[in-house]
Amino acid sequence: MSYFENLSIYAVLLFGIIIVPGMDMLFVITNALTGGRQTGLAATAGITLGGVFHTILGAVSVGVLLELAPSLFTAMIFAGAAYMAWIGYSLIRSSIVIDGVDGTTKRSNLVAFRQGAITCIINPKAYMFVMAVYPQFIKPIYGSIAGQALVMGLMTAIVQFSIYGGLALAADKARNFLLTGPRFTILIGRGAGWLFIVVAALTAWHGWRG
Repeated sequence: MSYFENLSIYAVLLFGIIIVPGMDMLFVITNALTGGRQTGLAATAGITLGGVFHTILGAVSVGVLLELAPSLFTAMIFAGAAYMAWIGYSLIRSSIVIDGVDGTTKRSNLVAFRQGAITCIINPKAYMFVMAVYPQFIKPIYGSIAGQALVMGLMTAIVQFSIYGGLALAADKARNFLLTGPRFTILIGRGAGWLFIVVAALTAWHGWRG
């Protein structure tokens, strides 16, 4: 697999996980509704910063494994593939919807930014995602680990800011659509689930081939 093909698969998988309605998306919508576009974009910027943190963490983890325990790194590829398949299965079986936004108060842009970063950083699912996915895509054959992490970090930031920023700019319409169209969000989740299963199968196959 070429480096471009590797990044292409990562980009598709990244889009699939970010577009699924969840805590980060609801946080952006909440802030945009209660504080306006600027507050929503500030929350988006904070979440994007949190995504950069997880990228750095994933790159460091991969680097340590390659240096200290190459065999463990290979085992982690298969474990990560199994975990991605489990995520996919869970998404297919679940009915993901966005709940209403109640009892919220307006935040300053700085507070929205800070809370957005914290919300993303402390999200336990983000840690599991990074540890399962990053070993599949950051590989020595593609050059510097740091360079690969930089590219993936930029991709993550761009996709996060594009999707969540778009929601912040169209908060009312997005909220009404997502709240009144649960079938749409369920289909998004199930589509992302199948995507995870396909990528998991490809990962396991490439890991088996060495």
